[in-house]
Amino acid sequence: MSQLREYAAKRDFSVTPEPRAELVEAGGRQPGFVVQKHDASRLHFDFRLEWDGVLLSWAVTRGPSADPGQKRLAVRTEDHPVSYGSFEGTIPQKEYGGGTVMLWDTGWWEPMHPVAEGLKQGKLHFRLHGARMKGGWALVRMRGKKREKRENWLLIKERDDFAGRSADALVNRHRTSVTTGRAMRDIAADRSALRPADHAKPLPRFRKLQLATLADAPPEGDGWQHEAKLDGYRCLIAVGKGGVRLYTRNGKDWSDRFGALRDPVDALPCEAALIDGEVVAGGAGDDFSALQAALKSGDPLIFYAFDCLALDGADLTGKPLTERRKALEGLFASLPPRGPLRLSPVLEGNGAAALATICEAGGEGIVSKRLDAPYRGGRGRAWIKSKCIRRAEFVIGGWSPSDRRGRSFASLLLGSREGGRFVYRGRVGSGFDADALDEIGAALQPLARKTPPFDGALPSEADDARWVTPNLVAEVEYTEFTSEGRIRHGVFKGMREDKEASEVSAKQEAETDGAEEQVGRVRISSADRVVYPEAGLSKADVARHYARVAERMLTHAANRPLSLLRCPSGLKGDCFFQKHAGKGFPSAVRSMPIEEKDGATEDYMYVTTPEGLIGAAQMGTLEFHIWGSARDRIERPDRMVFDLDPDERLGFDAVKAAATEVREGLGACGLQSVPMITGGKGAHVIVPLRRVAGWDTVKFFARTFAQILAERHPDRYTATMSKAKRKGRTFIDWLRNERGSTAIAPYSLRARESAAVAVPVTWDELNRLTSADAFHAADMEARLAAPCPLENAPLGSIGAAAVEALEAWA
Repeated sequence: MSQLREYAAKRDFSVTPEPRAELVEAGGRQPGFVVQKHDASRLHFDFRLEWDGVLLSWAVTRGPSADPGQKRLAVRTEDHPVSYGSFEGTIPQKEYGGGTVMLWDTGWWEPMHPVAEGLKQGKLHFRLHGARMKGGWALVRMRGKKREKRENWLLIKERDDFAGRSADALVNRHRTSVTTGRAMRDIAADRSALRPADHAKPLPRFRKLQLATLADAPPEGDGWQHEAKLDGYRCLIAVGKGGVRLYTRNGKDWSDRFGALRDPVDALPCEAALIDGEVVAGGAGDDFSALQAALKSGDPLIFYAFDCLALDGADLTGKPLTERRKALEGLFASLPPRGPLRLSPVLEGNGAAALATICEAGGEGIVSKRLDAPYRGGRGRAWIKSKCIRRAEFVIGGWSPSDRRGRSFASLLLGSREGGRFVYRGRVGSGFDADALDEIGAALQPLARKTPPFDGALPSEADDARWVTPNLVAEVEYTEFTSEGRIRHGVFKGMREDKEASEVSAKQEAETDGAEEQVGRVRISSADRVVYPEAGLSKADVARHYARVAERMLTHAANRPLSLLRCPSGLKGDCFFQKHAGKGFPSAVRSMPIEEKDGATEDYMYVTTPEGLIGAAQMGTLEFHIWGSARDRIERPDRMVFDLDPDERLGFDAVKAAATEVREGLGACGLQSVPMITGGKGAHVIVPLRRVAGWDTVKFFARTFAQILAERHPDRYTATMSKAKRKGRTFIDWLRNERGSTAIAPYSLRARESAAVAVPVTWDELNRLTSADAFHAADMEARLAAPCPLENAPLGSIGAAAVEALEAWA
């Protein structure tokens, strides 16, 4: 309390509406900041940084300036309670600080060095993430004069992308509250800025909501938008002629429960709209218990909008997300950025980076959405959710009695509906406060029954249970599912009144977490998840394949930059290439810096051990694609590859004929080669090289060779990627020999239904084979008993002699 003694001494809380001086823990997972425009004896802006349970405070006489050339006087004042950060109103004139207070900006801040040290030395350097103040800023203490009691600092904007050129543009541009949208005169008159709009179009009807599919990792690529996964109640807002309706995900009308949002929705500037989003309490949207408390107490709610299904009578569900988001942004453009209705922020960066940012901040996860996809009700793969925290809904099927006095139960027994059965999923005994124990205990009493509602045998932990009809839904956080499909270390988070017990299934979460298995020295989660449905291979089978072939595969793949083809949900789910390690990759999958064409340096993955291959399999990797050079001499390729890709109408005999002609042509140039069937439709002809020539030389040779062969037999071959020119021909793909290009690694599985393996063969073997997918995981033990044709192949050189021989062959 001592930190706030000065604050409390200056105020009469029986008169002023300001919050009392209570020292509280920092709210949220990042320290907040707030700027309050304060029309006291003199208009100024109070700049406050949350730290150590209080708001450090400065009075900025002319307000903050985004012009780095401006040094604004900031007088240090007494620390304020964190709860003051939400205060907007009027302090009586005779009270300390009497006058109108507006919430001008809010957000969170990043200290760039230790705060205690900065306060002591008189320089705080930080980044602001607010609605109006953004980027780098500094507070610098001025040298005090003799007998001067006040502590003067300067607030200065850093030169960055958020800097401006006009001294007062920032405060002149933003004249209303960041939360309520009110001007100072509205606040002084205690008058709402909300005015009901003229909604002339019919009220849209409820529509089935689009749901996300759970995955181990977010999808990659530019075609996705990533948003934070919020922990609240899903809500569909309908506004139009006839008023406002707020529906739960199942279509229940909760307009009364979400009543705090009705007036803001009624003021939306449109003729009619149907908006999908999430209702939360607290700006972060990551505390479900806070939402439940707010619903009981009538505290403010926040609606984060992330989709627009209809606007002004037009159905937008058939439009791509890009257009729906644009419509939503237009509708929300005039709303206060920190008001009760907000846009769900789009996270910067790719999916892995977005997830890492959210996880580091303590969030639950992200939802990735295809930018080109329409809105479709039900669960699909256009929306993918990736979690930092494992959390799911379960149905309560019983409870274990407590031997502690006054406690209604010791634990809840949980289950879910799966394939017409009610499956036991474990129990939860922690996370309950006294109110929750009493309320849940009372709700269970009328549901009592004599027999267990679960299908199948139950473990001994349920021996003393009391059974109930499974009608109540609880949300539970857990560490993982056991091999028996039960939650481990469950923590109760709250009751879900918005979800029907008949629809709650933890099957997807259990399959994602799955059973565990040790392969080599790597723990494989979701080990029993079926990855290749037709071949019957599980995730653990994939890991075992790479453990089996590791020694031989590493001869060709170790210490090379990699591109991994990952299919976290198996072949039936989304697959994507990845060359930079993301969050959660095991340490055996290493990173190496490589300078790219534009001069920038990026970290690429590589492996050196069996644990690296198995660890990549743990991350859902099916295919390994390798560079043609090793990390110790990255600019000197040690292999040249011709990928023979036949037109779909050609058989494997055409591939073998092409491989033979490539071999003969290379032999004429003094180069020995080894064939490899790829496990797909074609074959590779691989030339092991001494590391004497650079990428440009090898690429020039490969391109010229392919073009000569295509010119000799234009009816059989093409050296052009064009599908139109490939009809009836085999594409001699020389592009694998560019710097940064990759080719499938020897002994890698292929992401094809047959689970074929890319295998080097002898020329005699190639002639006897009937397809490019002749080898599978089950064949590897026998295959490894024989020598690898690539291991003892003679090394060639792309030098002057080879180029002269190529000219002669031409």
